[in-house]
Amino acid sequence: MTKGEFYMKMSKSKLLYVTLASSLAILSTACGAKKTDSSNQPIKFSQAVPHKPIKKGGTLTYALENESPFTGIFSAEIADTSPDSEAAAPGDEALFDINDHYQFTNKGAASLKLNHSNNTAEIKVKKKVRWSDGKPVTAKDLEYAYEILANPKVQTTQYTSSLENIKGMAEYHRGKANNISGLEMPDGPNGKTLILHFKELKPAMMNSANGFFWEHAAPYHYLKSVPFEKLVSSPQIRKHPLYFGPYKMDKTVQGQSTSWSRNPYYWRGKPNFEHIYMSNITNSNVSQAIKSKKFDVANVLSSQWEQVKNTKGVNFVGKKTLSYDYLAFKVGKWDAKLGKNVENPHAKMNNPALRKAMAYAMNVDVINKRFYHGLEFRINSLIPSQFTPYYDKNIPVYSYNLDKANKLLDKAGYKKAPGALYRSQPNGKPLVINLAVRGSGENSEAIWRNYIQQWKKAGLNVKFLGGRPMEFNRWVAAVKASDPKIDVLEGAWGAAGDPSPSVFYGEKMPYNFARFVSPTNTKLLNEIDSAKSFDKKYRVQKFHEWQKWMYNKAYVVPTSGAYSVTAVNSKVSGWSLKPSANVWYEAGFTK
Repeated sequence: MTKGEFYMKMSKSKLLYVTLASSLAILSTACGAKKTDSSNQPIKFSQAVPHKPIKKGGTLTYALENESPFTGIFSAEIADTSPDSEAAAPGDEALFDINDHYQFTNKGAASLKLNHSNNTAEIKVKKKVRWSDGKPVTAKDLEYAYEILANPKVQTTQYTSSLENIKGMAEYHRGKANNISGLEMPDGPNGKTLILHFKELKPAMMNSANGFFWEHAAPYHYLKSVPFEKLVSSPQIRKHPLYFGPYKMDKTVQGQSTSWSRNPYYWRGKPNFEHIYMSNITNSNVSQAIKSKKFDVANVLSSQWEQVKNTKGVNFVGKKTLSYDYLAFKVGKWDAKLGKNVENPHAKMNNPALRKAMAYAMNVDVINKRFYHGLEFRINSLIPSQFTPYYDKNIPVYSYNLDKANKLLDKAGYKKAPGALYRSQPNGKPLVINLAVRGSGENSEAIWRNYIQQWKKAGLNVKFLGGRPMEFNRWVAAVKASDPKIDVLEGAWGAAGDPSPSVFYGEKMPYNFARFVSPTNTKLLNEIDSAKSFDKKYRVQKFHEWQKWMYNKAYVVPTSGAYSVTAVNSKVSGWSLKPSANVWYEAGFTK
């Protein structure tokens, strides 16, 4: 991971890592408007390396591209940043397999069956599925994952209000019940079946990472002696995690590396690599590492594509990702006691004219065209374009228009005294906007100083919170804690297998970092996820209405999408970026 995403991890579709680079200089050139999400120089990639006969054995080396150490929380229920998830990927297999359209299949470790007549989902684990210590994966392991998610002592951001569609989840989360009534183990805790009782079924449930149920298991026999409040710091989570995927973790060097060997109990059979070694590398060293083949697998930084694209002995695979960068304008706070966002109508950024002016003043297209070599592109919507027909291509782009930005501010009463550099608020008070930026790119400071200069041209005094971009883990902590000093923040979301935006923008969602709350937003999100939306035409209509509403309000403005490109040693076969691929089991060295 190069920039560091912060997202909900719900299934293997969340492990489609995106290469988002930050190698930019200070620019101020204007750029023409574009209405749709397109690249000036589209590049075509194969999603999989050429197939060749595979031999068993060998050690695969994998680059973890992070400017900061990963935090080392090796639990799907507790981890919430992609560096941790990436470092755990060889072992952390999801319960369900998916096809290339992110729809569930029954080819994975467990099968899923929805029952519309009684609003239930039956999850059945296959007999051969075992943890890396040899113990079978049971119904209790499925159920215990929900206990971890919902227990307030764990304090995981993976718990969201979407899970409260399961009967009894809310009561357990609030301490009003000792168990979750909507979870049934018909064959007992040691059986293989868990039945989820929902208040209603949702159309998103047919797709991976829908947020309404969990797609991982937790080893109850291994974790049951650890108090919930100590899970996140326990050696069972930090040093010696158990997985039922193709590899077992042998060792981790805190924040720096993970080492793996074959899980002898893996249910599909014997994976091809004998060992896997994953280690951190900073962005400045990535291109040289690819050219020297230091790693068998490494993500390509967009800014370094021209430097590495002609490297011999390397296959480059790529795809347009479901991830996007955004700018969020903070207008409230997260209230942990209430379990929801609370908007402040008097917040500094609670003026749509100010938000739109900042968006219009950003020269995003120039930056993408000049430095990203066709691998990043301007986008118009918070719904990725791959999700047709839910994606609305007619949503306008906040393309660079400094004149429009200034007119919006003038009309909204943001005055600039004669000879002054900056505007004041409509109430006459000075306007200083604190910007929280991730310092996880090799030139992230230069990128954002460029935008600060652009905003200055509109008379806006924007300053880095803390004087410079923030170390990634510190940025995560500040944003999660709803730091009152933050006015605007930038980030990146990895969208999931279902396009529903509820998990990122709902009133009761901790990932709604703009902290905005609106009856209209709640109504539209509820309609998108309602049983009525099993009618695809109705759901498409509600998606389009929501995208238009978000564009008009501009609480969150999408900026760029990207292609993910991975450099794979030509001695490796079976490596694929297709959603359906099980690369850790299927890939291996060629004969």
